[in-house]
Amino acid sequence: MKNYDRVFVIVLDSLGIGAMPDSANFGDTGVDTFGHILEKMGSLEIPNLRKLGMLNLHPAGNMTGVENPAGRFMCLSEASNGKDTMTGHWEMMGIKTEKPFKTFTETGFPPKLIAELEKRCGKKVIGNKSASGTEIIEELGEEEIATGAMIVYTSADSVLQICGNEETFDLQNLYRCCEIAREITLKDEWRVGRVIARPYVGKKKGEFKRTSNRHDYALKPTGLTTLNALKDNGFDVIGVGKINDIFCGEGITETHHSNSSVHGMEQTIEICKKDFNGLCFVNLVDFDALWGHRRNVEGYGKEIEKFDKNLGVLLEKMRENDLLILTADHGNDPTYTGTDHTREHVPFIAYSKNMKNGGAIKDEDTFAVIGASVADNFGVKMPEGTIGHSILEELI
Repeated sequence: MKNYDRVFVIVLDSLGIGAMPDSANFGDTGVDTFGHILEKMGSLEIPNLRKLGMLNLHPAGNMTGVENPAGRFMCLSEASNGKDTMTGHWEMMGIKTEKPFKTFTETGFPPKLIAELEKRCGKKVIGNKSASGTEIIEELGEEEIATGAMIVYTSADSVLQICGNEETFDLQNLYRCCEIAREITLKDEWRVGRVIARPYVGKKKGEFKRTSNRHDYALKPTGLTTLNALKDNGFDVIGVGKINDIFCGEGITETHHSNSSVHGMEQTIEICKKDFNGLCFVNLVDFDALWGHRRNVEGYGKEIEKFDKNLGVLLEKMRENDLLILTADHGNDPTYTGTDHTREHVPFIAYSKNMKNGGAIKDEDTFAVIGASVADNFGVKMPEGTIGHSILEELI
C-alpha cells in the first residue's frame, strides 16, 4: 500500500554539507559548500529551508536551527567512487558506480580522439583544453566563426563540450557533431560521462552569449533504476531540468527543459498544481554551473535565496498526501581551490503536510535510500543489482 500519492525529489545541484572521510583521496580537504558560503556571507534569507531543518542539520555562519523543524533531516554519504552529476543522480536511484569517469583536465583530449572527431565531423578542432565555457568563447569565438572550426574543451568534470555559434555553425550541425563525439567517447580508454552541446550567439568579443539550447549526451545508466521500476508499473516519472539527459530518457514518462534553476522551480510549482501519480524528479543546475565552478560565493548564496523563495510557494501548493525530498548530488565549494566539484556529504530533508513531526533521523551511507524509499512508497520492487534500502517508515 502506498503512503503518498506523489513524491517530489529536488536536487540542489552541488549543495554539499561537508567533507566525507575519503574526500582527501579526491583532492578535497576541509571542503563544505553550504557551510563556507554561510561563513563568508554570515547569513542568508532562507526562512523555508530553515523551517524545514536545514540549519538544524548544518548550522553555519551566524545561522542556527529552529526549535521545532517541520522536516525530517539527515546527512547522506556517497557510496559510489566519484563526485559528479551522473554518479550522484544514478546512485540516488540505485546504481553504485565503481569505475569513475575519465577526466582530461590537465592534458586535453588525446590526439587520436581529436583526429577521429575532426575526420568524422569535417571540422578542425580548436581549444582542446580545460576552460570556462564563457571564457573560451571569448577567446576563440571569432576564430571559430571566421574559419569554420569547432571549439572543443573540457572542465574538471568528465565531460567533452563543443561550442557552436547558432548562426554560423547551425544548431542541428552542432548536435550532429556532439552525437559523433558521444559515440567516440564510449570507448573504455576515453570513457567520458557527458558530451555537451554549448551553443552561443554573437558576432564578436564582448557580445558572445550562451543560449539555453544546451543539450547533454550522457552515458546510459549502467543498469535499471527506480525510474524504470516506476514507469514499468504504470506510474508517472516527470523529469525537470537535466534529469532526462542524466538518465538518457531511461524510465522517464514526461520531461521539462529548464532555462534556469528559478524556471525549474516555477515548472515544478506548475506540475504540483496538476494531477499525476508518481515521481517528479527535479535538477536545479545553476548552483553548480553558474556559481560553484566559477567560485562565486555571493552568486551561490543569492541562488539559494532565490530557491528558498520558490520553495515557499511550492510548500504552500503541496497537497496533503505529497512528499517532498530535498537533496544534492555532490559538493562544489566556491571557496575551495580550482574549479572542480568537491567530494562531500549531502543533505536529505523530507517534508509532508501529513508528517506528525520533524527532527533528525539516522545518517545513511548511500544516496540510494532515496530511490529505494520512493519505490517502497509506490509498492514497486527495486530492479536487481541496485543498492539502497527504504527509510519510508521514518518519513511517515
